[in-house]
Formats: sequence, structure tokens, C-alpha cells
Amino acid sequence: MADHKQAAELAQQIAQKTEVSPTTSATPAGQDDRADRDDGSLIEAINQVFALFRLNYHNQYYAAWSDAQQLGQVKRLWLEALSEFSGELILMGARRAIEGSDYLPTLNRMLSSCSDALSDLGLPSAATAYEEACLAPSPKAEAAWSHPIVYLAGRDASWYLLANQARAEAWPIFQGHYNRWLKRALRGETLTIPERKQLEAPTEPVSMDLKDRKTALSALRKEMGL
Repeated sequence: MADHKQAAELAQQIAQKTEVSPTTSATPAGQDDRADRDDGSLIEAINQVFALFRLNYHNQYYAAWSDAQQLGQVKRLWLEALSEFSGELILMGARRAIEGSDYLPTLNRMLSSCSDALSDLGLPSAATAYEEACLAPSPKAEAAWSHPIVYLAGRDASWYLLANQARAEAWPIFQGHYNRWLKRALRGETLTIPERKQLEAPTEPVSMDLKDRKTALSALRKEMGL
């Protein structure tokens, strides 16, 4: 029981250490945030997850993955399967799995835990958000978004890109922006969709009576030397 509590506390510490500092400047809209899509951060998250599993499920862990080569293959499989989620979400999912079961989580359980972590926050998965952004009607700011994070990621990725480029090119860019906004949402920041600027109604022309028109015409002729 002590090991279970220790693992949960370690998971919390890791999650806190991976948070982005509030002073970190956001990537300007339209730029590709490749740092969020760097496999290095996901590899680190997967390694941390397996370290947590080893601590919490010691005997089960070594019974399942006693061979180093096999463990490396398993980690690569998990990395590929969980690549939709950010490193923060993967660690959150691991924490949920550890706190919710005395048994070593399967990959399927980890996928569910990560999705549940998003759902608890009222957030869609990156893949669901991508489909929503691609299918949203214009004007985008007035569409019925499931969460502001979907609009913000789509805007920064470029609506033109989402509408005109193949998924293989558009998805990684969208995912990078989504993960960047996701970090801000996980820090508790309130995200909103900017209000659409309303166009001012055209000014009604001022009608002039015959006398005013003659006066204005006379002034115009005098100004032009006619």
C-alpha cells in the first residue's frame, strides 16, 4: 500500500515538473510549434511511465517485461500508440491507471486512461479536434465548437492548410498547436474564442434640399474657378 501511495506521489511530482512555466512565451500564431511534436518529449514521458510502473508493480513488471530487448520493443509500441497525446497527458493517464488498479496496466488501459483524463477536463482528443476543425463551417469564430482549444489550434495551424492539404501534412502541424494550447488548458488557463468584429452599419447619406444643393454647387464652381 505504501508503494502504491509512493508511486502516485511520484507521478504527481513528474507531472508538475513537466508543466511549462507561466512566463514562457506562446508561439506566435501561424508558426509550427515543433517542440511540442518532438518525439524526444514523448520518449521521455514513456520512460517515466515505465519507471512508475516498475516502482508500483515491481513483481508484475518484471514478470511481464524481464527481457531488456522485449522491453524496448514494448516501449516503441506504446510510443506509437500514445503519440496522439502530449507528454503531460500520458503522465496523467499513467497516474489515473496507477491510482485505479492494483494490476499492471495494459496498453489499452493506458489509452483509455489518457482519453478519460481529457474527458474529465471537457477536452476532445487531438484526433477528434482535428476532424472537428477540418469540418467546421465558416465563419469559423461563429461555429459551434466543442471547446475553444479546437478553434485556437485550427486558427494557428491555418484554416487554409486544413482545408487544402492532405492529412499527412496538416495533422502534425495541427497536433503541435493543439498540444501547445493543451498545456495552457492543463495549467488552468481559461481559453476563449475571440469575438468576431462586427462591421459597422453604413452611414446613411444626408439628403440635401434644392437650396442646399445649389449652394454646394456654387461653392464647388467657385473653388474650381468656373
